[in-house]
Amino acid sequence: MHSPALAVTRTPLVAVYGTLKRGLRNHHWLEGAHFLGADCLTSATLYDLGPYPAAKPEASRGIEVEVFEVSARLLAGLDRLEDYRVRTPKHGDYERVIHTTAFGPAWLYLYNHAVAGCPVIREGAWQPR
Repeated sequence: MHSPALAVTRTPLVAVYGTLKRGLRNHHWLEGAHFLGADCLTSATLYDLGPYPAAKPEASRGIEVEVFEVSARLLAGLDRLEDYRVRTPKHGDYERVIHTTAFGPAWLYLYNHAVAGCPVIREGAWQPR
């Protein structure tokens, strides 16, 4: 279990790959966060679900993420948005897991549901339609 306060103590960084990125519709959830920069993760693969992407813990050639330093309050908001359930993480839409970035370890939201039949993104960035 990683409550937002405990999670931020472990690492205050979050890596985002979809609608939370700068200029996209959910970026306002990161208002007040400190943008550290962009990175490519080879430890995750994206799936295009249409209105948003989903990351799975599968090797890739590098998916583009943006890394932010967040507070416990901001992380709690992201947990609500992503339906991350602290006590039962596998029962929400996403699980929050630490992945290595160029800026240090960062939380990454991984999708808990099936993605069969969805377009795969093994390199680059998800693009909104």
